[in-house]
Amino acid sequence: MTSTQARHTRRAVLQAAVDADARCAGMDPDLFFRADDEPDTDWHTRRAQAIRLCTGCPMRAACEELALRNGDGELDADELVRAGLTGPELAAVRSAQAVRLAAAVDADRDTEGRQLDQLTVELVTEAGKTPDSSRNGGPRATALRAAAQTHRLRTLAAQIRQIRTARRARNGWEVAA
Repeated sequence: MTSTQARHTRRAVLQAAVDADARCAGMDPDLFFRADDEPDTDWHTRRAQAIRLCTGCPMRAACEELALRNGDGELDADELVRAGLTGPELAAVRSAQAVRLAAAVDADRDTEGRQLDQLTVELVTEAGKTPDSSRNGGPRATALRAAAQTHRLRTLAAQIRQIRTARRARNGWEVAA
């Protein structure tokens, strides 16, 4: 995900992407946070290790966008690493992009938009599943599972379509382009 894509993506989708594909998924989060009374030399070593880990992460842009929207990092406190940036670096980026981030946070608060994001994540997740033919029941049971999955996909798509249609109508789009 590029930084431009991350900027235009809603929080739920960003979080799902980071949770699924970040290099640090499943790792001890303490690596990324300075412990109370931790000596500078120890923290600098761990901080450098965390930054190296983040450097090649495919979710770095999404993680940075989440950190900025969460308000992570302070100019005068070097206590964390997110997306390969220290707290002061995040604070500086957040200050430089304050107007854009305020708009993104407002959009994230949009309940209907959040619901759209959640339904979209569910749809993509469900579409990526394959009915397991190795489970008990043979071909008939597999066909039933496939039919149930198809029904679920259609239901999710219909819910997304309904929300989008209502939003477009409220915003003056009588007919979707």
